[in-house]
Amino acid sequence: MANWETVEVTTDLLICGGGMAAAGAAVEAAYWAKKNGLKVTLVDKAAFTRSGAVAMGLSAINEYIGYSKGENTCEDYIRYVRQDLMGIARDDLVYNIARHVDSSVHLFEKWGLPIWTDENGKYVREGRWQIMINGESYKVIVAEAAKNAMAEAGFDIIERVFIVGPIMDGDRIAGAYGFSTREDKFYVFKAKAVCAMMGGAVHVFRPRSVGEGLGRSWYPPFNSGSTACFTILAGAEMTCQEIRFIPVRFKDAYGPVGAWFLLFKSRATSASGGEYMVTRKAELQNWAPYGLVKPIPANLRNYLGMLDVDAGLGPLYMETAEAINNIAAQYKDDEKAFKKKMKTLEAEAWEDFLDMTVSQAILWAANNIYPEKSRSEIAACEPYFIGSHSGGSGAWVSGPEDINTPYKWGYGNMTTVKGLFSAGDGTGASSHKFSSGSHAEGRYAGKQAIRFILDNNTQPNVSGVDELKAKCLKPLDVYAANSKFTTDPMINPNYILPMQFMFRLQKIMDEYAGGVVSAFKTSKALCERGLELMQMLKEDAEKLGAKDRYDLERCWENYHRMWQAEAHLRTILFREETRWPGYYFRADKPKMDDANWKVFVNCVYKNGAWEFCKRDVVPLID
Repeated sequence: MANWETVEVTTDLLICGGGMAAAGAAVEAAYWAKKNGLKVTLVDKAAFTRSGAVAMGLSAINEYIGYSKGENTCEDYIRYVRQDLMGIARDDLVYNIARHVDSSVHLFEKWGLPIWTDENGKYVREGRWQIMINGESYKVIVAEAAKNAMAEAGFDIIERVFIVGPIMDGDRIAGAYGFSTREDKFYVFKAKAVCAMMGGAVHVFRPRSVGEGLGRSWYPPFNSGSTACFTILAGAEMTCQEIRFIPVRFKDAYGPVGAWFLLFKSRATSASGGEYMVTRKAELQNWAPYGLVKPIPANLRNYLGMLDVDAGLGPLYMETAEAINNIAAQYKDDEKAFKKKMKTLEAEAWEDFLDMTVSQAILWAANNIYPEKSRSEIAACEPYFIGSHSGGSGAWVSGPEDINTPYKWGYGNMTTVKGLFSAGDGTGASSHKFSSGSHAEGRYAGKQAIRFILDNNTQPNVSGVDELKAKCLKPLDVYAANSKFTTDPMINPNYILPMQFMFRLQKIMDEYAGGVVSAFKTSKALCERGLELMQMLKEDAEKLGAKDRYDLERCWENYHRMWQAEAHLRTILFREETRWPGYYFRADKPKMDDANWKVFVNCVYKNGAWEFCKRDVVPLID
């Protein structure tokens, strides 16, 4: 076995992750832990300041209710989220986030985040729920507040440590184990409660960008399904594993389209100029009642565009020049004002990318695209697993104790595993929390975890550390023992390298689970064949080989993706209907079936087998 130092860290609450949810958990938990003489430790595989889905920045905060200002109500937001998920949502979780999210946004502003305001000091809305920000340093600002809160309480943030999996003590979480990505150190974290907040998953499916663009994606490529894998292997009940998110973005660099649709009021069209949201409006009748109200669910907007592509009307375009000129036309009688407005709009168009997707600005420049002069191509991305955006996959967690909900078994945001909490991308059936909602949910989960510890203030038993270490470092040993067997270490019958493993996983998912190459379509037979191939991949996971620490991290990232992939395949197979066309299409079950399938599909992996069940959708409000 690789000769690495073993480092043991004992704490009360362990926060795994470094994104917005983890930052929220750290701020809140640090306060309550210090008051009660407890200890909090946060561990992140990256540098906390630039970690998570907001690492590159954002141009808007996508969940701000404005209830104290009379702009919207939490009940309004419940209806919006439920509608967008085609009726499958946890109203209690959505409400809980909505009632706390504004306070997180106000904290961001207090900490220094520049939020756009109009001449009356009112936040500038991009849409009903979105507010515009200068957000290139969004995560830096939020992370700094969390770091200060942890430091003032005397608590540790440990960076560059990758969490491999959970440590259990019977039915209770006991901690986690992992390794340093910078030093030869194996870590064992012993804790009374754990917050699993390590983001969603990308690169489970083959991305559109290949060759020299390999690795480019809309969702951050370093999010590898670690939260899902952690909660699954801990024995937690999972929900909505069939719901993956496919955003439509500017093609190839995945630039955001929200500002163009909502702020600039742009149209998306086919190559010939037809507006598919208008010409194909009748198709929405087939998805009633969800397709008949505003806003139209994101998956159905995708679907109408896909129908144009299937009919040979692609590629699709965003009419950027038309949108900019339409706004500036309000000043056409004043040439000076017109030129000034055009310059402002042009700057805002570029800033939308420079705030959050710099590569899109570079690609526009490389392709001689002037947004005020020409339209730009858009396309549906590959699928992502993300509980905080327009997807819904994640752990099944307990609802707030003060809300009348049937989904409640203890402490808020605790999974079905005692002492294991989650938030953000890690919690299911509560989408559209985005960055601000993930932070607010993290704060809530962190406080509830401290409450759990105070009621269960005993250190769980941690045993088998040597076995965990051997498992963690096994890919290094496999490679070291076999790399000399062939003259080219890239080709060896005794191990599989992480990149090779990832390509196999992506091929399975792309072809059998409804990826880009299959136009997002699948079927019972395709899923069954995909699971046969997945089983062989799981067997080969035991032969993953790593030549160094970098490869070791990639091995475990792809292992985590594999578990998210299997949960997804099995859940699509279990749900015998098509409910989210535009995200995926069961070609053998092409219609929505509210009578039998307006339910949550939940699963648990225990004793080496998957178990599935339906859970009722119980609305909190009409």
